[in-house]
Amino acid sequence: MNKNWAKYFAIPLVGVLLLAGCTNGNNNKAEPTQSGTPSVVPEGKPATWIADRKIKGLIFMGTDDYTEDMNPEIKERIKKETGIDYEIEIMKASRSIDGLIAGIAANDLPDFIAFYLNNSGRKEMPVVLKAAREGMFTDLTPLLKDTKVYSKYLQDDFLPLDTKYGVMFRPEFNGSTYFAHMNINREGGYDSNKYVSGPYIRKDIAEALNIDPSTIKTSEQLYELAKKIKEGKFKDNNGKEVTPIGPGYWGSDGRRDWGFLFTDLMWGAEDQRIKQTKDGKVLHEAETEYAMKKVEYFQKMLKEKLISPELFTMDESRSSEGAINGSWAIIADTHNYQDYNQDLHYLPLGPLNSVDGDYQMQVNFKSGYAAWAIPSTTKNPADVAKFADYLASKEGKLLWKYGLEGRDYTLDKDGNPLVKQEVLDLLASNPNEAKKLGFKGVNNSWGEILGSTDNHNMADFGEMEYGDKLKNDQRGQKAIDFWKWEEKRKNAVIVDGYTPVSFLGEFNKGTELKAALDNYNDSLIRAYYSKSLDEAKKVLESALKQMRAAGLDDYLKLVGDKNADPKTKVLFNPSH
Repeated sequence: MNKNWAKYFAIPLVGVLLLAGCTNGNNNKAEPTQSGTPSVVPEGKPATWIADRKIKGLIFMGTDDYTEDMNPEIKERIKKETGIDYEIEIMKASRSIDGLIAGIAANDLPDFIAFYLNNSGRKEMPVVLKAAREGMFTDLTPLLKDTKVYSKYLQDDFLPLDTKYGVMFRPEFNGSTYFAHMNINREGGYDSNKYVSGPYIRKDIAEALNIDPSTIKTSEQLYELAKKIKEGKFKDNNGKEVTPIGPGYWGSDGRRDWGFLFTDLMWGAEDQRIKQTKDGKVLHEAETEYAMKKVEYFQKMLKEKLISPELFTMDESRSSEGAINGSWAIIADTHNYQDYNQDLHYLPLGPLNSVDGDYQMQVNFKSGYAAWAIPSTTKNPADVAKFADYLASKEGKLLWKYGLEGRDYTLDKDGNPLVKQEVLDLLASNPNEAKKLGFKGVNNSWGEILGSTDNHNMADFGEMEYGDKLKNDQRGQKAIDFWKWEEKRKNAVIVDGYTPVSFLGEFNKGTELKAALDNYNDSLIRAYYSKSLDEAKKVLESALKQMRAAGLDDYLKLVGDKNADPKTKVLFNPSH
């Protein structure tokens, strides 16, 4: 292994075994070709033709998010339209970041790689940035110029700030870019869904207590509500007494502290914990009164048995089962599109206020999720860029989102897809079998990896979500109406900017500070369960000392300086 990568990751034996099954996937390796000159379409081939070749991708993301199994008929259609024999492989590792580090360190990559990347502050960014600086990736800029969809990335007003200057066209690269940030909406402020996320309370319990859930605005009001629930001795579907506040529907990763439950005590987003004071000073949560306020709040809730003691450890299967069985009077976090709650027997609670005052909806101008890159060893990288552009086109999206015309859908008078009822029936009765049809609508997500960008489902397909026209069941609408989503959206603030931790990659002690920030997250959970407030205070003081030793003060000054530049405006307030 290159010694420079040893500081990131030491590959254990299992890592080597994992790599053995994932490498040697690039049968097209040669000296890099940077030309993006459009090729001449051979006679008799469709206009979408690219090249008669194989393109393989190695995906450093979870199997629960993406699918490597492709339907043979879909693959055949791709081959017919583009000439590309497309194949992806998901790197299976206990953590996707470990797989990414190991894969790059091995330096034996296929035609492209894809990885998680919500923003430039995510943990993958320093890893791929280091690889780009060392010449391991192809410059995408000349390749994007010759595309129809991805060329929008070169327009001044298409990309959000963090994607443009933090992820892709970083000033240090002088116009070059080595990563394509994905899931960028076509229009700024576009709502792909009307999400009502956060805590939900059982409707029958709210009615029994004569509580309007929308009046719960503070953590103190939530505490008083939890006490009333406990006193009421309400039962779940199995006749067992409910837990007043249970975990989120998806369980816990051990670090989240379910900030939706007490946003008026949250100093910034729970994955950032950095925020600017009203007088302009940038502070970490540990430097404020809010850290201990949260500890006091949680310890009070735990001591009085108002909250699940497994809030931070329960896995998804148990937490979702508890929600479905009504075992949690209040679910810490769920949303309105979950199938189990379409009758709205759980009502949205709040929303709670923030540390700055009354709640106000925030809408991102645009935001990204996931990214892909082309190794510098890939032969004819322009083919990969063109193939990504095909998948991002309306024709490509129709294929990977809706499947095959005739088999999976028909077209209406406007040329929009009408999902076949038998496909929806199969999806409802046998989701695993439906998934074999091989497209996003049946939860087979191979196409998102390269094709999910310039998104606008309503404009392209005449419906917000797959099958909406046929279902006509107004999925999620009851919660939208109850929560008064439309009213909140009218008064929303549209924001654009960087996360507070987006600049760790350019900070000279970024790796050390990131480790210290992660340790603080773990320390906060330990503080919640400490025997006393004094012990909790010592835990947090120790974590703060480690962060300061890792350069926290200098980094917070850097964040303040960045925020003063319009091109690197920082978003300190979490959206909720």
